[in-house]
Amino acid sequence: MFTIGDFAQYGRVSARMLRHYDAIGLLRPARTDPVSGYRFYEAAQLARLNRIIALKDLGFSLQQVAAILAEELSAEELRGMLRLRQAELEAALAAAGTRLAQVEARLRTIESEGRMSADDVVVKRTGTVLLAELRGVAASYGPEDIGPVITPLYAELCRLLETAGVTPAGPGLAYYEDVADEGVAGDAAAAAGTGAAAHGEGGDGAVVVHAGLAVTSEALAKAGAAHDGSTGRPGIPAPTGLGFDVVTLPGLECAATVVHRGPMSRILPTAQNLAHWIDGNGYRSAGYARELYLECPPDQEKWVTEIQEPVLKA
Repeated sequence: MFTIGDFAQYGRVSARMLRHYDAIGLLRPARTDPVSGYRFYEAAQLARLNRIIALKDLGFSLQQVAAILAEELSAEELRGMLRLRQAELEAALAAAGTRLAQVEARLRTIESEGRMSADDVVVKRTGTVLLAELRGVAASYGPEDIGPVITPLYAELCRLLETAGVTPAGPGLAYYEDVADEGVAGDAAAAAGTGAAAHGEGGDGAVVVHAGLAVTSEALAKAGAAHDGSTGRPGIPAPTGLGFDVVTLPGLECAATVVHRGPMSRILPTAQNLAHWIDGNGYRSAGYARELYLECPPDQEKWVTEIQEPVLKA
């Protein structure tokens, strides 16, 4: 089972929204602790959540959504409704493009439920990496909020590295933490893969986005960086004087990993299939997933990204 915070993370919604759905009977938790009142959910409930969000995006009220779900619409029927809404949105303002992408992601998730093979997931330890990074804050963990923040961060980081004469030594790596965890303690926790290990009843609101590129201490020293990563506390970003920070990011002791192909705006099916695998194989989440960008050509359809979810045995 997942805490409400972890379930909200996989569903790309807020814990506040899940509490409201519980209050009105639209999506009840699988179990509520009688002492603490904490809510717990099962991965199978993501299917209902996907349908709720998809129908909301079609413009239905929550009362109408409840009535529709009571009729148990098939994925094919939902697909037809979503396609109709897509045609309407494409005729509207160009700003609706982001919302369309999320509707498509929900649709893909509904259609791919339960299709991930055990061979698709690899549990492994990841290595420590030295990163040049920039940070920003996204309004939520949803792709529609992460994308507009992380894209300019990487563009600016690449520009700063080029100006400093530092050539990346490996692929990009992004990691996340709750805004409430920001600071020395939060950075160290996030670096260890535990920055969001205990979402509990939290999981609302903004997240800190860390956009990093692998570098070497030799290249930083040659560029005259004030900090080249050779000293300092692991996981604590330090300024270089070159416009970006440097951090020695510890590896994850145990990560459930899967390869996502295509743009990150369509990460939802991959992330939720991974959630099903984690729940079904005796693990639980130990924090926000990292994103290792293995291939990032101009055509985002050809992107290859490894999702690294820190996990513990349940």
